[in-house]
Amino acid sequence: MKRLYLSNADKKIAGLCGGLGDYFGIDSTIIRLLVVILFIATGFFPVFLGYLIGWIIIPRTPLQQNPA
Repeated sequence: MKRLYLSNADKKIAGLCGGLGDYFGIDSTIIRLLVVILFIATGFFPVFLGYLIGWIIIPRTPLQQNPA
């Protein structure tokens, strides 16, 4: 089952856009551009609040543990 995680490798602020890019299989740059456009078009607050909630709720990518 596919899970949404914050990206550890592809992040600029929190890894939310990188995680969404991994989840949907698209380039995270496209998601970042859409977030910036929505950020400006909606008057900042709704997208900022959504990003903040996603940052708090979505877990960080678990570290891969090698079997001993």
